[in-house]
Amino acid sequence: MENSMSTLSAGILLFLIMDPLGNIPLFLSLLRNVPQGRRQLVLVRELLIALAVLFVFLFAGQYLLQVLRLKQESVSIAGGIVLFLIGVRMIFPPKDGIFGGDGDTTREPFIVPMAIPGVAGPSAMAAVMLLANSSPGRTVDWSVALSLAWLATAVILLSSTYLFRCLGTSVLIAVERLMGMLLVALSVQMFLDGVMAYVKMAG
Repeated sequence: MENSMSTLSAGILLFLIMDPLGNIPLFLSLLRNVPQGRRQLVLVRELLIALAVLFVFLFAGQYLLQVLRLKQESVSIAGGIVLFLIGVRMIFPPKDGIFGGDGDTTREPFIVPMAIPGVAGPSAMAAVMLLANSSPGRTVDWSVALSLAWLATAVILLSSTYLFRCLGTSVLIAVERLMGMLLVALSVQMFLDGVMAYVKMAG
């Protein structure tokens, strides 16, 4: 991931990875058996847990990579591959959903699968770690980008019932696939940046 990535670009990347529109059907299904009066409270709780987890990876990710002795180039290449796979699954979603199933809908969801991996999935964790590792001096910028992406995601998911009723399943699927295409393009660029950086380092 290049040092030239702006705060806005990082925010858009994280927003695409969080995929709030694609999560609407899953979240509505998980909240189906939760009492009406508690649904928003549960959703807010899960969103806050996801934000806390992502901030932990943002601030601790750099040290984790140092402990594991992983170079920025290798993490960038791996991150590009992971994001590519997520983007492909957004464009061509499997029958049981992007995360492999809706989980147990007979009880109130807690952390899994709404907070993790619904919002704070492996790709989002990897992305914030890449941001922190690419420019350690821009932690404030990455914090702003993460906060903006999370806020946009929260607004969409908190309005999920309204959006699902107004847009319908077909429109949500179309938008999610468009977001998947953008994420695939970003992942390819991240992969190529990592490869170019590795070639320069090896040369």
